[in-house]
Amino acid sequence: MILKTLSLILYVTATIYHADPRQTNADYLTTASMQKINPSNPAGHRWIAVSRDLEPLGFTFGTKVCVTNAGEMNGVWTVQDRMNKRWTNRIDFLVNKTMTAGKWENVELTIIK
Repeated sequence: MILKTLSLILYVTATIYHADPRQTNADYLTTASMQKINPSNPAGHRWIAVSRDLEPLGFTFGTKVCVTNAGEMNGVWTVQDRMNKRWTNRIDFLVNKTMTAGKWENVELTIIK
């Protein structure tokens, strides 16, 4: 008997954020999962923040996800941060300050098992 594991696929809006106290909190170099952000290359971590409504679906700290339909942001990312409670069905890519804009609709998220 062969068992198949079905992966949850979600479609979300994706945006970017910077390690900056105006976009996070006073401890802007520490994520909600208590990971330290490299201030000279935050994007090198390939970390995302997720809206809180995604957490009960398995998108929790340390979870690796495959992102598609987000252009140059496609690939494997790790959930290490949490978005403000006002956001739903959304992720934020942690990027360097040289990237100043980015928004993608219908981004596909799949948990990597």
